[in-house]
Amino acid sequence: MSARRAFLDITPGETRGVVTLDGRPEHLLIRRDDDDPRLEPGARIAARVRKVEPAFASAFVDLGEGLEALLDFPPDRRPVEGQMLEVEVRSAPRPGKLAGVRASGPGEAPVRLLAPGPTVAERLARLVRSQDLVTGAEARRMADAAEEAALTEAHVLPGGGLVVIEPTRALVAVDVDLGPRKGPDPKSLVRQLNLAAIAETARLLRLKGLGGLVVIDLAGRGHDGTALLNAARNAFAADNPGVAFGPISRFGTLELTLPRRTRAAAEILLEPGGAPSDRTLAQRLVRRAESEAEAETGRVVKIQAGPGLARLAWPLVDRLAERMGARFDREVASDWPRDRFEITVP
Repeated sequence: MSARRAFLDITPGETRGVVTLDGRPEHLLIRRDDDDPRLEPGARIAARVRKVEPAFASAFVDLGEGLEALLDFPPDRRPVEGQMLEVEVRSAPRPGKLAGVRASGPGEAPVRLLAPGPTVAERLARLVRSQDLVTGAEARRMADAAEEAALTEAHVLPGGGLVVIEPTRALVAVDVDLGPRKGPDPKSLVRQLNLAAIAETARLLRLKGLGGLVVIDLAGRGHDGTALLNAARNAFAADNPGVAFGPISRFGTLELTLPRRTRAAAEILLEPGGAPSDRTLAQRLVRRAESEAEAETGRVVKIQAGPGLARLAWPLVDRLAERMGARFDREVASDWPRDRFEITVP
């Protein structure tokens, strides 16, 4: 039986949660203090219908202060413009896409947040069905490892072989490569590789927060479609409801759709070009500073960073100092690149 554990890492400015499956990260939850609670999955909002698009069976709803979301509706429940509805956020926004909401009933003006979505700790408890959360240094190590894995494209399979996951605007492409995996029976070898790759792909897509149309380019040809589809249904069962599969094509690809519920880890952590965002760098800085301060009790921790990074990181360090004392000596290095920082204990 597969075993899951939950880890909770809290730093000024950011809370990270990780669920592991048999010791490997399966979910990475990231909540930053300045995230808008109206865009978090599970939030309930009194919203106003701004515009109805009958041709697409959808409507744009006003969440307040310029925020909008997309509401899909069945033909017999078409809303009218100006109507107040109580809605629940079902999927977080992503680049070029609005948050998705569903209507739970009539609402009352004014437009406002009625209840925030579940916290990271609450979401972890639901995923593992337990309140037993690992915290402290072990949780931080696991969250760092989960971030690294979530941002990696090529993943080595147990026993050899590779799974490479590349999200595009239209779909998520997954390539299964035999690599150095060896065995006396090539057909059996490829079958076992594809079965392992399907299971790993399901875990990794959850970890990365990816969904929508997924195309898996399986290794080899002449597949046992029934066995592989059954394996895929089992591997992606945890993502239901909303998972749908197509038959394995004559080109050796397996297509499926996964519901999108959260923002992808890369969208949170990286800039569009693929480099860590300034906010991500600031969070890494404050975590390092906190770890050094905990390891060197009572000693001054010196932090150096470039101007842009310092602007974001210093307020977080202030919050750290409120808890740990005025032990942080800060210095702005005006000629340093944006991603450089150093933390030392003189």
